[in-house]
Amino acid sequence: MPRPKKCRRISGGMPEYTRFGPKGKRNNSAIVMTIDEYETLRLIDYENLMQEEAAKLLNVARTTTQAIYAVARKKISTALVEGKDIIIEGGDIELCPPCHRNRHNCKKNNENDIDC
Repeated sequence: MPRPKKCRRISGGMPEYTRFGPKGKRNNSAIVMTIDEYETLRLIDYENLMQEEAAKLLNVARTTTQAIYAVARKKISTALVEGKDIIIEGGDIELCPPCHRNRHNCKKNNENDIDC
């Protein structure tokens, strides 16, 4: 039996925009990006964090973060090349409390855990 999936901690809040696609065209086929994939992209590409820092904020291993990041980038490149919509929804996530969404407010309570 596989190990249960660990919830990914989302410190940036839910995405404000959840659907993207080519202008003037709506496809029947869309690519679904999970919220944890979106958060991984936000932390690494938008916030310019290293994968290890992002992993601590997501509350997962660095290798897991690397795998999530690779899947998210593949989905974006597929959507761009094939002209498909991207819908952001779902995933095994845990939201940080609303008052602590800024990554600088999360505090490390031991080597692998961060409290929000």
